[in-house]
Amino acid sequence: MKLPLNQILQGDCVENLNALPERSIDLIFADPPYNLQLQNELHRPDMSKVRAVDDRWDKFDSFQAYDEFTKAWLTACKRVLKPSGSIWVIGSYHNIFRVGAIMQDLGFWLLNDVIWVKTNPMPNFRGVRFTNAHETLIWASSGKGAKYTFNHQAMKGLNEEKQMRSDWWLLSLATGSERVKDDNGDKAHSTQKPEALLYRVILSSSKPGDAVLDPFFGSGTTGAVAKRLHRNWIGLEREEKYIKAAQKRIDAIQPETFNPRIFDVKKTAPRVRFSTLVENGLLQAGQKLFFAKDCSRFATIKADARLRAVDGFEGSIHATGSHYMNGAPCNGWEQWFLQENGSLISLDDVREKYRLANGLDERDA
Repeated sequence: MKLPLNQILQGDCVENLNALPERSIDLIFADPPYNLQLQNELHRPDMSKVRAVDDRWDKFDSFQAYDEFTKAWLTACKRVLKPSGSIWVIGSYHNIFRVGAIMQDLGFWLLNDVIWVKTNPMPNFRGVRFTNAHETLIWASSGKGAKYTFNHQAMKGLNEEKQMRSDWWLLSLATGSERVKDDNGDKAHSTQKPEALLYRVILSSSKPGDAVLDPFFGSGTTGAVAKRLHRNWIGLEREEKYIKAAQKRIDAIQPETFNPRIFDVKKTAPRVRFSTLVENGLLQAGQKLFFAKDCSRFATIKADARLRAVDGFEGSIHATGSHYMNGAPCNGWEQWFLQENGSLISLDDVREKYRLANGLDERDA
């Protein structure tokens, strides 16, 4: 079966998922019902009614019913996810812990939990609880040891060249011009997610041309952002009114012409070997390098460009760093530092100096 790319499929998400080819999807973003369990109407102190999420699709008879529903759609998602793919699921304290346990039971391997800290959360009007100011995203691979896409450098680019953390701030709710409206001018969907949130999810975990699937498509934020980033998308949705609003929204998007040099987020600076820095005199045999800015842990550069640790271990900058981390993976370029004029400089900075001095640019090597 050919994938129905860039289409919204109407109907039950499990039935639609089971009709798709196995191992065909690169990335899944799921925003399932939260099972908020609202029993009564909510009112502000001035007695005005709060337009809370009271849609019928968010109502379940029991936790058992919700768990069965969750297991069914996650099982269907696992069937269509490529071994190299990954899945993001967003939720609140009402459901995310149940969802996470079921994901682990089904064999997904949890990579991160990411906290979306809202800049404009709805207050707790009665003052009986803390204001609920965040939602949690679970990011998981298809299984333990599975490979997956993570565009580390792209996330650094979005974070002023610092490693992106798992607490995502400055992402407000979907309001104003971003809020999708129906024909009456009312919000088309009660739980529309902001495009900035999906931008990070899709940019971090997929490549141009990948297939991104959303089993609870709603107002189509996943499809809108995927289209802007030149990914293919598939939306699954039951409600006709949501499909109409999402299709109109996505049809209006005209992304810039695809240019792989612009939308390919790999760091493309020419490769420079550690041995090149030694051979060209930027580093010297016998010189000490300090690990993770800890001057009590160091290694000595050998003439053959290996490092020799204090305990006699010898290996590359990555292997020696891993040795100091009890076997954990290590990027030696970022964790080894040279002491120069009283300051510590990373090997990555030394490498960049070499590139600049030799006229190397950002073109593919």
